[in-house]
Amino acid sequence: MIPADEFYAGLYRVIPASGAFITDPADRVLLVKPNYRDHWGWPGGHVDDGESPEVGCGREIREEIGLELAVGRLLTVHWVPELSDRPYALVHFLFDCGTLPDGDGIVLQEDELDAYGFFTAEEAAGLLPPYLLERLVAGQRARRSGECVYLSGAAQSS
Repeated sequence: MIPADEFYAGLYRVIPASGAFITDPADRVLLVKPNYRDHWGWPGGHVDDGESPEVGCGREIREEIGLELAVGRLLTVHWVPELSDRPYALVHFLFDCGTLPDGDGIVLQEDELDAYGFFTAEEAAGLLPPYLLERLVAGQRARRSGECVYLSGAAQSS
């Protein structure tokens, strides 16, 4: 019998992450610009030890944009294979975190984020890599339909 520590050490590793799908009254999506990455993304990040994805999402909203928002239903689950700058696959959970009447109250975490804005999918196309634009469009569709969308792709790039 293989000892448990050896068994678990040999398993494929996956990184869990979560993000907040937040819109303004015009249904534009809130995106943030990290200072450590070339592209924009959602408020959110990696799930910490002992956290569930929804708890991690709430924590990241507080840390990154300074808001206390309810983390609502799951909109998308996105399997993202290994990328050149990330040696492990990632499973990203995108949660519906509601609509903000305006950007008032957003306080950026200055050591990680440079900017924020609300964008249509067309505007976001110039800010996001294709696999993240696919997630944004799927999040919009899931919010409208009430479904949860699963995304997967082996040919994604950063």
